[in-house]
Amino acid sequence: MTSRRKFIQWSALGASLFAFNKTKALETLAIKNGKAQRPLVLSTWKFGVQANEVAWEVLKNGGRALDAVEAGVKVPEGDPNERSVGLGGRPDREGRVTLDSCIMDDKMNIGSVAALEHIVHPISVARAVMEKTPHVMLVGEGALDFALSQGFKKEKLLTPESEKEWIEWLKTSEYKPKANIENHDTIGMIAIDRNGNLSGACTTSGMAFKMHGRVGDSPIIGAGLFVDNEIGAVTATGHGEEVIRIAGSHTVIELMRQGLSPEEACKKAVERILTSAKLRSKEVKDLQIGFLAINKQGEFGAFSLQKGFNFAVYSPDIPNQLFDSKSLI
Repeated sequence: MTSRRKFIQWSALGASLFAFNKTKALETLAIKNGKAQRPLVLSTWKFGVQANEVAWEVLKNGGRALDAVEAGVKVPEGDPNERSVGLGGRPDREGRVTLDSCIMDDKMNIGSVAALEHIVHPISVARAVMEKTPHVMLVGEGALDFALSQGFKKEKLLTPESEKEWIEWLKTSEYKPKANIENHDTIGMIAIDRNGNLSGACTTSGMAFKMHGRVGDSPIIGAGLFVDNEIGAVTATGHGEEVIRIAGSHTVIELMRQGLSPEEACKKAVERILTSAKLRSKEVKDLQIGFLAINKQGEFGAFSLQKGFNFAVYSPDIPNQLFDSKSLI
């Protein structure tokens, strides 16, 4: 009896180890090939891990990619400890927190807001622009008026921590963005659902201590975000002025349309930005650009100008892991 009991225990343990090793093997293969089972969600930077958790709850239950990306990016938007998105975002040089955001679905519906103040979740305002207006972008006071008319609550976005940094910055008023996430950045999220439909969202408070009224790539469809349901979805992060110059996310989509993999397409776009910077004798030491892409087949990839850009992936075979992007420099 004892021997039989031990045999059963060891058999169960062996089955568990086999299942674990099989899972790890599938996961390793997926990472190596840059391909994942769907549904699939990807997002930029370390805070994308928590955002992915929320988006995954929508996707795993059969929800739309559009609903998943909106729910996901609202996580860092509402976190006062995240200093580059939404509530708690670093202000412009006048001490005002202005937010930029856009969203795009599988049917080429788009919505965007820029230089929006006092609203914690600009991504939801962008979606309201998409679904409830004849326009695709609202900015400044007009965007705020619209948000309030839709029932969004007006709130103070400048936290004591961000205000303290701004007061300290005023002593020198030196505007010098850093290469990675130290004093700026964006969460871009792209997803494909069980039905194979794609959507994306992008949201940020922009460069710390920027000129009032400055708008980067994040709310611009084709720059910070683009979705083509026949090809794939792309989002960008980093110094927005450089992304805008080459219509970055749309460029990556078109490169994938030509047959390049997501990683190869992202790399080509980064190379174009580097060429552009050199033409203008732009110092690239503190410049960072990163692209993140998926295609219709579930292949994914990223590429950045410099080391330091990372992204989070969540799918049935890749359980919400953070990866470092390859880079040119």
